[in-house]
Formats: sequence, C-alpha cells, structure tokens
Amino acid sequence: MGNAGKYSQDAVLRARVLLLGSEEPSLRERLDAYRVLAEVSPRAYLPKLVEALIERTYAFDDPRLHLALYAEAAAAARRIDENAPNREEWLSHALSGYEHWLFAAHRRAEGRAVCEELAESGRYGRLAVVLAEEGRHGEAADLLGRHIAPGDADVSEWSLIEWAAALDAAGRREEALKVFARVVDEARRKAAADRAPLASLVWKLEQYARMLRAAGRPADEAAARREALGLLGRLARGGEPVSWSNIQASWATLLVLSGRPGEPAATPGAPLPAFGVHPVHGWSPDVREEYVASIPELERQADALRESGYLPGLIDAQRRLTVRRALRWETSGRRAEESLRPSFDEGVDLARHPGADPGALARALTDRSMFLLAVKRYEEAHADFAEAATFQPIVTRT
Repeated sequence: MGNAGKYSQDAVLRARVLLLGSEEPSLRERLDAYRVLAEVSPRAYLPKLVEALIERTYAFDDPRLHLALYAEAAAAARRIDENAPNREEWLSHALSGYEHWLFAAHRRAEGRAVCEELAESGRYGRLAVVLAEEGRHGEAADLLGRHIAPGDADVSEWSLIEWAAALDAAGRREEALKVFARVVDEARRKAAADRAPLASLVWKLEQYARMLRAAGRPADEAAARREALGLLGRLARGGEPVSWSNIQASWATLLVLSGRPGEPAATPGAPLPAFGVHPVHGWSPDVREEYVASIPELERQADALRESGYLPGLIDAQRRLTVRRALRWETSGRRAEESLRPSFDEGVDLARHPGADPGALARALTDRSMFLLAVKRYEEAHADFAEAATFQPIVTRT
C-alpha cells in the first residue's frame, strides 16, 4: 500500500479529484498529484511520476534543476515493482539522465556509481566510457569485450572503434588491431557495395595505418597507406560514388583519437576524454567541457613557444590545438571550411621549416589531407597524402 502516512487523506483525495476532473491539469499539477499518489498506490503511479519528472526537465535550462528532477526520478524508478511492465525502460531512462547531470556538476564519484548501477542491468556503455576517461583502459576493454561477441555482425562500428581504442590505450596492441581490422573490413564491404562513402573507408585506413606503425608492422602499414592513397586517387579523378552529407563525426572522432599520444595520461583525479568514443554522444559532459576549455591556455602556450623559437614544442602544441579546434568545428553545426583550414595549413607550414622532423611534415600533411577529404576537396586531399607518402613506408605510388 506504500507510505500512506506521509500524506493526509485530504491530500490523497485532492490529488485523485484533480486527475479525474473535467479540465486537463497542468504538468506541474499532475506532478504534484503523482508525488502524493505514488506513496499510496506505487504500482499505478510510480511510472507516471517518473515520466512527469523527466518531462518537467524540458521546461528548465538550469542544470541544478535538471539534476534535482532526475535525482527524484531515479529514486522513484528504483521503487517501481520489479515485475511491473516497462520497469527497466523507465529505470534506464531516469538513471541515464541522472548520471549525465551528475557528471555535468563534476560529481564524478556519484556519476560513476550510477553508471555501475546501469551496467548491472546490462547497460554497460557509459561505465566503459567513464573507466576509459579515468585511465582504467584495461577494465574498459574487458567490460566491452564481455559484451561484444567475436564475429557479431550486428555490433556497430562505433562500439568496435571504442573497444579497439581501449585495448590500444591499455597496451594490448595486437588485440586492438584485430578489433580495428573488423572496422576496416566492414567499411571495405560497404564501400564495394556502394553502401558507404569511400571517404569513410579512407579515414579508417589511415587510423589503421597509425596503429600498425605503433605495433611495429611497417609492411602492413604500407599496405594500408597504399590502399588509402589509391582510394584518394579514385576520388580525385571521379568524385565520391555515394552521396553523403554528415559523416564528419567519424573523421573528427578518429582525428581526436590520433591525438591521444600527445596528451597526458588520464587518472581518476585528472580524467580525460575517452578517445575513440563519439565526442558528442559518448564523452561525459565534464571532460568535454574541460577539453574544449583548454584551447585558450594552449593558444597561450603556442604563442610563448613561437616567441622562443622552440620549433618541436610549437609543432606539438599547434597540433593539439588543431585537434581541439576540429572537434569544436565538427560539433558546432556551422562547419565553414575557412574557419578551420588555417589551423591545418599552419601545421603544414611549421613542419616545412628547416630542422623540423620529416615525420612531423608527414603527420601534418596527412592531417590536412583527411580534413580536405571531410570538406570534399578530393584533388587537394590526394596531393597532400601523396606528398606525405614520400616520408612513409609506401612502396608504390598511385
């Protein structure tokens, strides 16, 4: 029967009359009524209370109110009878919103605990991200591995990229390559059947080549780069055979992933983004906020390095800046080419200076090539990648 003593019988009667009246009550009135009735008839009214609390969040822009409402929704959802219809759906919805706003409020320990609660019911994705953000890459990889079946054709490429990234960050490079090979193979199949753009395959081949180089497999790296160069040559000659308009998130995610070696190691006390995870739909709001907010400080560091003339440090700082600007560019929704291209041009110009490491020029040219591919400048993308090939293990040219 619930906690009938919390509310008077008059309050219960008023709530029932309100809901049964001829006039439609406002959301706020319904919410107050459900709060009362959920105590005396929890099976009937707890799901309604959860739904109303979540709906109420849409009326506010204040994160503190969102957090308070989702906290109440989560508490109510936990009380729904385990045999009630749609209990897991309401609980998942409430807990997902609750953990999001906990992280937005920089209450990571509480947010992680809610993610662990979600994982207990099979919704493990957010916990894997949080573990990776805190530098617990091996645990994240193992968690993903327990849920992604080998050879499962239904698993998304995003899940595979995330899993490969966690394995790679944990130092398990051969395992990471095996997983990422599935991403590349599937992209090849889709491209061959004209079910996906060639650009998407090129981005994945470039990331695959980076991983092969790090694993000390130059022959396989060369093969991946030859394949990417061939596809870019095809695009330069005839354009994209498949129409596409909004796949830049794939490019941005892989570019940000490629920048992980230049970042400090993540720890629970100093979390970083889960590189390899979609930055909009995957990263926790606190780390996304801090990652983008670091741009001004990096700009100051780059200015100081420019003044000092220390070229290697400037090249590294400028690339870290470019990666962040690319993320901001892709997620802003505006995506004007001229607002981002100067960052890639500067990276190439710096790397052309006498005394710069040839590897830095290959990296800068490749970065710009992948960006030019994202904005459909195929001939320029091919030219940059072909020049970069002169510094990389590609046996033949296209």
